[in-house]
Amino acid sequence: MDNSAPRSACSMFALLVGASQVLGLSSVVLTGVWMGHFSGGFAWDGSKQEFNMHPLCMVLGMVFLQGDAILVYRVFRKEVSKNVKILHGVIHLLALIISVVGMVAVFDFHGAAKYTDMYSLHSWCGMATLVLFSLQWVMGLLFFLFPGASSWLRASYLPVHVFCGLFLLAMAVGTSLLGITEKLLFDIKSTYSSFPAEGVLANILGVLLVCFGVLLAYLITRDQYKRTPNPEEEALAVHFKTLTEEGSPTSSD
Repeated sequence: MDNSAPRSACSMFALLVGASQVLGLSSVVLTGVWMGHFSGGFAWDGSKQEFNMHPLCMVLGMVFLQGDAILVYRVFRKEVSKNVKILHGVIHLLALIISVVGMVAVFDFHGAAKYTDMYSLHSWCGMATLVLFSLQWVMGLLFFLFPGASSWLRASYLPVHVFCGLFLLAMAVGTSLLGITEKLLFDIKSTYSSFPAEGVLANILGVLLVCFGVLLAYLITRDQYKRTPNPEEEALAVHFKTLTEEGSPTSSD
């Protein structure tokens, strides 16, 4: 029996997961360098340095940790489902807490500087992403971790939950790109076209974020990287199949 194909698939999976982590961590580090070196560092005093907490927290929480929370279902696809669910929920909760800190930082800075809130496309998309992310976490908690939800409800909600996870990751990456461009135009509009180091670094950050999102989407949607169904997940699949078949017309004999 030739096991070279499965070994090759496992090696490729490990390589892609490793690459995703390099991209995600590099994005966080570059954001820290941008805010720390080019924008004056970090503080919590209502100054511009407090604003600098916002990009770092959002990239770390809404992009990197959210992506990793989704990825645990692929990395630990042979582990006990309940344990993976708990890890998935905990990482998402950590991402939510960090993102809320980042959101508070920007509102605090705007208040101290007497700036208008929520007027830009970036702010609209960012707030929508955070609110929907919070709702997604609560719904996941109610449907998949609390014992009261029936198999029928879990099965019917599961495809929605999976779609929303990918959609929110895409929204987080897109909102980050809007934020990068907005900050560059505020800070270095007059010199941006001359390729200053800050602008080049920020552009590279944007490319890394896109690559991270694309690679995560690839890993999550490939059939060969999906979890091996355990009895609980097989029961959900049967319930969902029954649900969809009952809702579709069938021909009589």
